[in-house]
Amino acid sequence: MDLKQLFDLTGKVAVVTGGAGGIGEVYAEALCGVGAAVVIADINLDAARLTAKALTDKGFQALAVRLDVTSAESAAEMASATVAAFGGIDILINNAAVMTDLPPYGLSNMPVPDWDRVLNVNLRGPLLCTQAVVESMSSRGGGRVVNGLSAGAFMAGGIYGVSKYALHGLTCNLASELGSRGINVNGIAPGLVDNDSAYVSLPKDSPIREILGAQIPGKTSGPPADLVGTMLLLCSPAGEWINGQTISVDGGWIMRF
Repeated sequence: MDLKQLFDLTGKVAVVTGGAGGIGEVYAEALCGVGAAVVIADINLDAARLTAKALTDKGFQALAVRLDVTSAESAAEMASATVAAFGGIDILINNAAVMTDLPPYGLSNMPVPDWDRVLNVNLRGPLLCTQAVVESMSSRGGGRVVNGLSAGAFMAGGIYGVSKYALHGLTCNLASELGSRGINVNGIAPGLVDNDSAYVSLPKDSPIREILGAQIPGKTSGPPADLVGTMLLLCSPAGEWINGQTISVDGGWIMRF
């Protein structure tokens, strides 16, 4: 294979959930940049339309679709709209998550509705969206699913960490189940990300951020753009042999032996 083809996604169709802003928006533009048509699937349709327009204005193929990841019906409608617009689905980036509006409780006293709200988005959502796209991926000979995890999955990270660790388990199980159909399922676990949503949960000038950074042997934090290389690896021909893995992009914060 020519080296230029390793990361070429020309003719592929990608869906990015939570794609209207933050990491999702960065992923969407990167996927467009290597040739994919991209669906910006977000619960905020107006924001999704703005992101899609910004991409089409640059000459890329992009479409905005409203998506409530907690609804099987909404996920099915997203898949149908994508197939109608672009002919099928090859890539799903499960990026949508509850991160900045977390319940102000510990696990021992967390009300069940708050528990359900986080798990419905962060775990049920990736499952429903994957279920919605599997048949289209299979009909096209396979596909790639990339789940957005977190370094918080591998430490005592409260409800957010629990939801992301559960997503790691879902990633492994879906990879085992769908690999024979040519669908690879992997995850990306970022460390301290430098963007607005991350600063809401952990402010830029927080002493906690400094303490956490001191525990990281390599680069302590980075912008969403630093995640793009790993995402493209998992979505492209270069990552064909990678399945059932969660790749940490965190400067060595989490080391799993």
